[in-house]
Amino acid sequence: MGNSEESQMSAAKASDRRLKGRVVAVEKTGKTVRREGETWEKCIFKLEITRFSKRTPEEVMPLHLGGKMVKVIRYCLYDWHYRLGIEKTLSPEETESLLRGKRTSTITW
Repeated sequence: MGNSEESQMSAAKASDRRLKGRVVAVEKTGKTVRREGETWEKCIFKLEITRFSKRTPEEVMPLHLGGKMVKVIRYCLYDWHYRLGIEKTLSPEETESLLRGKRTSTITW
């Protein structure tokens, strides 16, 4: 396999990586948006990073991220969106940002 093929495969693999975290707190901001006739509230979830998604079993989480607390912005509508103790999955973009140590509009610490 040539270098360009390897870099394409690792780029595709990297784009599928997703970290997971346990919800330890949810803060309602009071800001809302209307989507398809429903009012969604902007919330800030405080997550304790726990592992990579099971879809990428070969991924090893860097030691410095284990237990790291991050804040993730999501929009909530239903009461089950606010549950504590459940796992939330970061998007591939949020995962890459966290791995690089760069904050974005949807993830910070």
